[in-house]
Amino acid sequence: MKRNLFSLLLCFVLTMSLLIGCSSNNTATSDNNPTDSAGEDQEASETGTQEGEAVADAITTVGPEDGTHLEMWTFVELHSGFYAEMLEQWNQENPDKQLNITFTTYPYADMHNKLMLAIQSGSGAPDLCDIEIGQFPNFLQGEVQFRPLNDVIEPYKEDIVQARLDIYGKDDNYYGIDFHVGATVMFYNTKILDEYGIDYTKIKTWDDYAEAGRQLKEASDGQVYITSVDTGGTDWLWLAMAEYGEDYTTDDGAPNIELDSIKNMITMQQSWLNEGIAMISPGGQVDMEEGFANISDGNIVSFPKAMWFMSRFLNYMPEMTDTWAIAPCPVFEEGQPRSVGIGGTGTVVSNQSPNADLAAEFLAWAKLSYDGNVKVWENLGFDTLNTTIWSDETITRDTGNKYIAYFVSNPFDTLNEIKDEIGKIKVGTINPAISEQFNLNILNNCFENGADVEDELATAQNALEIEY
Repeated sequence: MKRNLFSLLLCFVLTMSLLIGCSSNNTATSDNNPTDSAGEDQEASETGTQEGEAVADAITTVGPEDGTHLEMWTFVELHSGFYAEMLEQWNQENPDKQLNITFTTYPYADMHNKLMLAIQSGSGAPDLCDIEIGQFPNFLQGEVQFRPLNDVIEPYKEDIVQARLDIYGKDDNYYGIDFHVGATVMFYNTKILDEYGIDYTKIKTWDDYAEAGRQLKEASDGQVYITSVDTGGTDWLWLAMAEYGEDYTTDDGAPNIELDSIKNMITMQQSWLNEGIAMISPGGQVDMEEGFANISDGNIVSFPKAMWFMSRFLNYMPEMTDTWAIAPCPVFEEGQPRSVGIGGTGTVVSNQSPNADLAAEFLAWAKLSYDGNVKVWENLGFDTLNTTIWSDETITRDTGNKYIAYFVSNPFDTLNEIKDEIGKIKVGTINPAISEQFNLNILNNCFENGADVEDELATAQNALEIEY
């Protein structure tokens, strides 16, 4: 694929413009999810800009005035709060390395555009910056303009989920550090399932899942569905690819969507719709206002989503406490891996920073250390990169924690059960175009109109090859 820098930048800007247009409704689109929407935590405003200038939503400076000053950009104000809290602890523990950081929160598209322009021009980049996983490949083109983080990651590496390091890597270097694993799990409404005599713990395969759907349809007179299928999101497909060990981009980044995993998942979901045991997700996916209402109304009793969706329950469905259980996802054949990591935000250190080494040291400590990951769990509700948290019973059995208190099952029990089964899907520059084909064409045509799956995939593959 031959693209000069101008073409790449133009493509990036046009993509961002499209994403702003698609995200103008007031919804909580997929947290950390490059497959569905513009990106992570879009409670952060995605307002437009004036005359091409990036407008900051919030600016906060933390730390002593005589400390080493750093600039940090993010697109989620909650992230700024996390970093600020970690900075206060850092300064207490490191009197010889005092930091003063100005945190600036920009709208999603504005921040990524502004960072790209700074990287391309060679000036104006902050010391530290969050980059949503779907946009990260754009910043790895050519000579990477970020400081490699291998040395600062090394002290924590044996406790960190390796796949979440690899996803921000290039040529044996790691350039970004994430907040979470994003492990996909099944959420089950135990109250409705119990009412109709269905035991979710017995569901191991998709055949079991469909049979539970049939039982539910009969017992509820067709009033309740086992799940909803998405026309505006590809989480189900990511899960299927991970179960089969497939990926819809090749090693060199070319599109490759005509996969058995995708064909089988979409075909299976078509059969659920035809049988009347599943419905189409209102709004296109469950992580929308319409989706939350559909869940709250008891129209569906289960769906797969990354563990960061736990916060959606507490924020949008607080009345459903003691209702939902978390469990491993079903598989096509027993023995297949039962999860996939979805979404993320990789934080980078710019080569333009005059204090890059100190910035990198703080970043790794904040996001990879035990203390940092305790705050990631308690403040953000994310499944942590540092797996020592997963087995620390002072954390995992803390019934005072709002996430543990809300769910019927313990989130860490499931996380520990699937910890060696969390697959990864590569994220490259062609991924936004792949998502567009699925979200605008393939899934709608297959689920709304009953189109042939193989024909739809072949048509989209041809279009993607031309674009690639």
